[in-house]
Order: sequence, then structure tokens, then C-alpha cells
Amino acid sequence: MRKLIAGLRQFRSSYYSTHRDLFEQLAHGQKPRVLFITCSDSRIDPNLMTQTDIGELFIIRNAGNIIPPFGAANGGEGAAVEYAIHALGIEQIVVCGHSHCGAMKGLLQLGQLEEQMPLVYDWLRHAEATRRLVKENYAHYEGEALLEVTVAENVLTQIENLKTYPVIHSKLYQNKLHIYGWIYMIETGEILAYDPETHSYVHPQSQLLDTAQQDLISDAAHGNVPPVACELPAGYLEDDAETSSPVQSEVLNPVQRLSTEQMERIYRGSHAKKR
Repeated sequence: MRKLIAGLRQFRSSYYSTHRDLFEQLAHGQKPRVLFITCSDSRIDPNLMTQTDIGELFIIRNAGNIIPPFGAANGGEGAAVEYAIHALGIEQIVVCGHSHCGAMKGLLQLGQLEEQMPLVYDWLRHAEATRRLVKENYAHYEGEALLEVTVAENVLTQIENLKTYPVIHSKLYQNKLHIYGWIYMIETGEILAYDPETHSYVHPQSQLLDTAQQDLISDAAHGNVPPVACELPAGYLEDDAETSSPVQSEVLNPVQRLSTEQMERIYRGSHAKKR
């Protein structure tokens, strides 16, 4: 508690004092640009990860970044989704899972939770679609490999659950809403973004490239063509953060700091079994 109180003093004396205009604007209302759905895990900080300011993200957090299908529960998740889209006019949603997720570990051992943590057990039942998909299609996985693929599949399950909400369904039909699936890798600080075109998790910057560039990067990442030089937007590479002009770079695997085994398990998502 002493640490929290000291932090409050520091917030008032440093951050608040230098952002007074922002807080005065926020006092009149909020206009967040993104609905960010993620886990309650203390190692996750959406604003820190995305370097966004107060008021830019409308955040839903719970164990396992779960959004129950429409009508399946009368909890705060559905109400928050509805409010974000209808009242706040948000047009982008991010569902962000993360590595080493305790909720997903629990989901894989659901039977053991019923007696020890009945409320957690009831909550994780909303991710039954993820559990069954993993059980029936990834029976040959175990340990960390099984957990990683469960995290990846659960993100996609929650995106499907979001689509059951009438307000989401309508906005998607009008092409006024975009939903993104992310995985945050705690050990490296990387974000992997799901690409529905290639059914793989890739570097999130690739979603900002034009179609031709996306195809080129996807082909090279999957070994279909040899790495070649191509022009990428400024900032695509971390080393290019200080330059504003496009750079020449080799097209490599979107994330190079993970092992080949991790890339194979995570990037392929639910399509790994179909290759």
C-alpha cells in the first residue's frame, strides 16, 4: 500500500502536472479509438504495450480474455462491448491473448478446478469451444506446446464469439468495424497478429502494408520464395524508428526471436493440422 500511495503522489506531481490539458479534455467525455480485450494477468498492461495515452483505449479485462457468446451470460463483458460499439462509436477491436496464460492452463485442466475454484470453473466454461477444439485437434501436443496453441486458438474463438453480438454483426456487415487477434509474448515483448488471409500469426506491422507487399512477405515467411529486397514503410523495422523514409530490407520471418518450433505451433493456428 505504501508503494501505491507513493505512486499516487508521483502521478499528481509529474504526469498529471504535465498533461493537465489532456485531463481537462477527458473531463468532458471520452472518445477511445480501440476496444482492447485482454487478460487480467498482472503482467499485461495494454497502454504500456501500445504506448497509448489515457483515453485512447476502452479496455475489457478478465481471466483468459473471454467474451461469452451473446446471451450466454449477463455479465459486464457483453454490456461493455455493446456500449463501446454503439455509444462510443469504436470501429476497431483487439482481442489480445498472451503467453503463459494461467486461465488457459486452467482450461486444459478444467476438471480439477471445479472443487478448488468453482467460480473460475464456471467462468472458463465460456471457453468450452476452445477447449474442445484443442482436445480434438491437437491431441499430439503436450506441455508448453499445448498451452501455446490453446492461447492462439482461444483468441480466434473469442473473435467468433464477438461476431454473435447484434451490434457487432451489423457493423461488420456495413464494413464499419475491424477485429484483430493478437498474442503478447511476455518473454520477448513481441506482439503477434493474426492474419485471416494466411491463417497465421505475423508481425502486426504487416497488416498496414498494401496487398502486394503483404503477399510478398507472406510468401517469403512461409518459404515459398527466397528472401528478396523490397521497400517497406518507415518504422516497419525496429531499427528504423529514427528515420522517416522507406528502407530497403530483406523479407524475413515476421518474428525471428522465437524458436522454429514456437513459430510452427503458433503462426499456423487452427490450420496446422490441415497441412
